[in-house]
Order: sequence, then C-alpha cells, then structure tokens
Amino acid sequence: MRFQELPTPVYVIDEARLRANLLILSELEKRSGCRILLAQKAFSAFSFYPLIGRYISGTAASGLYEARLGFEEMGKENHVYSPAYKADEVDELCRICSHVIFNSIRQFETFFPRLSGVSAGLRINPCHSTQSGAIYDPCAPFSRLGIPREHFPAELPAGVEGFHMHTLCEQNSDALVETFKVLERDFSRHFRALKWLNLGGGHHITRPGYDITALERLIGYIRDEYGLTVYLEPGEAVALNAGRLVTTVLDIVENGKSILILDASAACHMPDVLEMPYRPPLHGAGLPGEKPYEYRLAARTCLAGDSIGDYSFDKPVEIGDRLIFDDMAIYTMVKNNTFNGMPLPSIALLRENGEAELVKSFGYEDFKGRLS
Repeated sequence: MRFQELPTPVYVIDEARLRANLLILSELEKRSGCRILLAQKAFSAFSFYPLIGRYISGTAASGLYEARLGFEEMGKENHVYSPAYKADEVDELCRICSHVIFNSIRQFETFFPRLSGVSAGLRINPCHSTQSGAIYDPCAPFSRLGIPREHFPAELPAGVEGFHMHTLCEQNSDALVETFKVLERDFSRHFRALKWLNLGGGHHITRPGYDITALERLIGYIRDEYGLTVYLEPGEAVALNAGRLVTTVLDIVENGKSILILDASAACHMPDVLEMPYRPPLHGAGLPGEKPYEYRLAARTCLAGDSIGDYSFDKPVEIGDRLIFDDMAIYTMVKNNTFNGMPLPSIALLRENGEAELVKSFGYEDFKGRLS
C-alpha cells in the first residue's frame, strides 16, 4: 500500500526514523554501560516492540497493564513503578517484572514480604525543579511522586536494592547533571548499599543538539564512584519524530477567519495539544502570517475548544486535502479516547522501502466495548 492510500485519520510510524533513534540509544548503552528502558507511558505500540527490543534493554511500566504488555511483547528487563499498588496486583507483578519500585516506605513495608525473585527499589524526590509547568513537573511543590529527603529514614530499609527518580520533561543533560548534584548531596550516603540507580525519563537524547557527552560523563561518574548500574527510561527519545498523524479536511467554515474541520481531534487524538498546551508541527505549514493563506484547524467534536491551532499555507486548502502532523508517535496512541464517539485513528507502519502497512484499524465496537 502506498502512503497516500492509507485511510484517515491514521497514525503512521516511520520505521527508518524509529531505527535511527534506537541506534543512538543502543550506542549510548554500549559506550556508557547504562541500561535503557522504553517508557511505555509515552509509546506502547507493541507491534514495534520486537524491533525496539533488538536495540535496548527492556521496558518501564507505570502499572500492571503496561507491565503485562512489556512482559508479553518484549520479554526483556521489565521495571514497574506506581504511586501505589493494590494488594491483588503484587503477585502478578512479581511474576512478570524484574524490578518493582515503591513510592513510599509504607507501601514497601506492606508488600516487600510478598516479593520473590525481583529487585525492589524506592522512588525518591530530589525536590529540585528544572522546568516550568507543574502538570509535568514531578518535583513541583506538594508532588506525590517520590520520597523527599525529610521523610526518608536515616537507615536504608533492608531489601532495597535501588533508587529511582524522575524529574525531567523534554530536557537536555545539563538539567540532569544539575539535579544529580542535589540527589548526591541528599541521598548518596545510601548509594554504596545499592545495586542500581534509575534516572527516569524526560531525556531528549535523540534530539539534535542534545549533549550526549555530558550524559555519558555523568553515567561514568556514578558507575565509577558508587559501583551502581545506571538505568534510563526515555519514552520520547525512542520515538521522537518517528510518527505522523494524517488527517483529511472535511469542511471549511467561516467565522472571522477560515476554519478547517478535520477528521482528527486535539481532544481525542492528541490531547497534549490542549493539556500542555502546545502547537503541533504541521508538514509544509507555517506560523500565522508567515504564508499567504491562513486557517484555524479544528475537529468535528462538539467541544468548543477542540482547536489544534492557527497555521498558514502557500496555497488555499481545499476540502479533501490531507494534512500531516509531525512528531505524533509519542503521547498520542497511549492517551487517545473516543469522546463524542469519535473514531480512533488507525495505526500504520511506513517501511524503510517506502511501502505503508496498515497494522490496526478501529471501529464502532471499540467505542461501544468501553461502555455498558
């Protein structure tokens, strides 16, 4: 199938771009000795797990279902962290995970006696923010994510083999180096009793301009000074710029400006556009006023604010035209929904030879099946 023949809306994963990201991550593992895990909360398109598993060490999960997915579809190292576990989840997590990370001393003490054959860890919170926007800042005031220094016991609880922290969001290695200095100041008295240190995600390792040398230097320091295995959990870095969302213009309406009604939705198909918020890149389009023809892009839901943004074009857009949003592999498929009964986009693969392959399509039963 040709790319142009794919039905819309459709997420298209670019195999060549995905592999290029994975090569960068694989080389980082080899040079630094760190172990890299796919953060499934960003990208859980498991059809691509066999490819991903050839390059990195495993998966990171945020709960039981993601942990099951990583176990079943990649079958390598499988780490799980949740702000709280339910009692009826623990036995299965022990069966399918290599590492189980707890968010509080209370949860660790409650469930550690039931762990068997897994490495137990604690999430710690350095309480050091290097970003703006509280919705994605695990170190924001009153954060529930991780144990702050003042609430950490003087003695490391018996059975804890590792620490986990996650403090970044789409950031360079300078933010990680800065945060590690705080972490080392407040928690390094326990480091030599541990086996591993997980530095979480938010590392934009595959982005052009990322200072990978500084990251490797930090990993080497932790390994040499404290004898710890270092884990990283990138999500975006695995699939950065490796996906597109293709949509069709269904209608054009006028109300102060020209508004394109698409078969794709911000609220349903790329919710971070409204949550962060941000303006997604659109192939061939410019900023408002940059090109001669300007439109607002919006969805066919009844949500008044389901607007993707204002864009300009070199020529008039017509009903039936296809528009292509870039960087749509991450935090899209994992967060989409069927509000208003909106159809979910299909999932397709763009092969390295240029052929497109439809991997999964969704229909009415997917909408109805979530309800009762």
